[in-house]
Amino acid sequence: MDFQMAEKKVKELQNLLNQYNYEYHVLDQPSVSDAEYDQLMRELSELEKRYPELKTFESPTQRVGGEVLDMFEKVQHQSQMLSLSNAFNEQDLMDFDRRIRQLVGDDFSYVCELKIDGLAISLRYEQGLFVLGATRGDGSTGENITANLRTIRSIPLRLKQEVTLEVRGEAFMPRRSFEAMNKQRMEKGEEVFANPRNAAAGSLRQLDPRIAASRNLDIFLYNITNTGETEIESHSEALDFLDTLGFKTNKERRKCENIQEVIEYVQKWTNERPNLPYDIDGIVIKVDSLDQQQELGATAKSPRWAIAYKFPAEEVITTLKGIELSIGRTGVVTPTAILDPVRVAGTTVQRASLHNEDLIREKDIKIGDQVVVKKAGDIIPEVVNVLADRRTGEEVEFHMPTHCPECESDLVRLDGEVALRCLNPKCPAQIREGLIHFVSRNAMNIDGLGEKVVGQLFSENLIQDVADLYKLTYEQLIKLERMGEKSVNNLLEAIEASKQNSLEKLLFGLGIRHVGEKAAKTLAQTFDTLENLHTATHEQLTAINEIGEKMADSIVTFFEMEEVKELIHELKAAGVNMVYKGPKPVSAENAESIFAGKTIVLTGKLEKLTRNDAKERIEALGGKIAGSVSKKTDIVIAGEDAGSKLTKAQELGIDIWNEERLVEELID
Repeated sequence: MDFQMAEKKVKELQNLLNQYNYEYHVLDQPSVSDAEYDQLMRELSELEKRYPELKTFESPTQRVGGEVLDMFEKVQHQSQMLSLSNAFNEQDLMDFDRRIRQLVGDDFSYVCELKIDGLAISLRYEQGLFVLGATRGDGSTGENITANLRTIRSIPLRLKQEVTLEVRGEAFMPRRSFEAMNKQRMEKGEEVFANPRNAAAGSLRQLDPRIAASRNLDIFLYNITNTGETEIESHSEALDFLDTLGFKTNKERRKCENIQEVIEYVQKWTNERPNLPYDIDGIVIKVDSLDQQQELGATAKSPRWAIAYKFPAEEVITTLKGIELSIGRTGVVTPTAILDPVRVAGTTVQRASLHNEDLIREKDIKIGDQVVVKKAGDIIPEVVNVLADRRTGEEVEFHMPTHCPECESDLVRLDGEVALRCLNPKCPAQIREGLIHFVSRNAMNIDGLGEKVVGQLFSENLIQDVADLYKLTYEQLIKLERMGEKSVNNLLEAIEASKQNSLEKLLFGLGIRHVGEKAAKTLAQTFDTLENLHTATHEQLTAINEIGEKMADSIVTFFEMEEVKELIHELKAAGVNMVYKGPKPVSAENAESIFAGKTIVLTGKLEKLTRNDAKERIEALGGKIAGSVSKKTDIVIAGEDAGSKLTKAQELGIDIWNEERLVEELID
């Protein structure tokens, strides 16, 4: 066979195998036998070996896993992957429905979908070709796991249309795959996975893609991040469009005209969930209209137009053997129940938080009690109540100590607080927990610095504050137990990379009392540099809407401390970024812009600007880009071949610009 014949045959086999793969893994309607499929795959593989230049990125032979990775690169999501607020009962759903009606009226519908218990991921396609896959991470930044995701056969490597888009979905391990994998692990004497969710997450975070390929994972896609390039007007239309592109969506979804139909759907799957071939942990309910989604908007953490109903938690009975105390980074003393190991919602539970002394008294919890345990939201173990009628008389009442179990300082209860607190700033437990917080995902996000490694570094006196992290050397780390050359190099690279984080990450990581993630971002956006914030007065801080008296007092006090001033000096000397890098809110500088505070929709093809360029320049001048036209839209910029969005803007009487007008305003 000459090259031209081989090229033709390879293309034919690739197309044929991709179609068979789609029929089997997406449609669940195989049209050929496994033996015939395998024979064609062998034929293609042999031709690609003979003519390697014919091997393409989207060839079905490239799904088996390739080169082993050293570490996962960080990936910035094109739009934030928000989490959903939760509903736990029918009343929560009715309250959600009432809030929607108050904001958009009575003319709307819902789409209900099964909430797959897996790992949220994002897939990016350019001109129809799969180019990037990432984990959710902290919602803004995830990890590049493209090589592992390519091994999931229900993910198309090339779409049926040459579109550029980013989609979201849930990767999971079917129950059959989970059971087969755990059986193999048991036979090899290896530790089994607790549940399919953990197994899926563990599989996709393997540095060797061949391991992921062997785990038989699957995926359901449920969202397109930006439908601006299409004429899609509803979430249900977006799901149908995903189907036409060759994605696998969950066919159990249902469009519901009112909240009663939603509740019926929830009840149906509460009863039928055991019959599914995969795990679900709830139902996702979304307002269908994209215009109404835009109108409803989102909070800092979750969209107002969607909610996740969580199935009732499984409850089990076990014995409370003891109560342990831990000291948090702010000095709060938290009691934890030590339990006889028991299986709850798929995992073995040995510990459960008791929150504070008042809760122990309120529930009359004693050491030795038989207690009911559940996982709140199927995640966090908690003691529900005590079975007092089973007491034998040998149970022991628990009393909180008067001194810190870590440093022996007095424990105090501050006015208005229920928790006991250690106020010693040099308490080893607080320092250690503060270090763990600083390196955590939502703060400085330093890979490889988990609780155990931080504890090890702290106990070896290699770190005493966060500035010490940036002084660690290869020679110090290589001597530590379970730290090989590759681990040390990866850790040092992750520490170095964290120096480039935007200011809000550093602010949150510093652990200023009362300053959470949202407040840290607001402060970073407002003051732009740590130096500006460092010198801010109480009056300047309380002038910001989100900053109250208590938080302002805490911030001023924090930056007045000599040890904080020295810490900032050390971090600055180490090269840690202290400037905000994200998009700026509307400020005095751009408040005069015609775009300031306006909601703008781009539609049609632009000639002089790319869509991303137009978006960035409008946002820099205080404008907000939306994906669909609604009554809250201020300006629609219509390029060539603008479709239904232009028509809708005309119907609503919205200000419509052409590209020439946009360019003129940007230049001015």
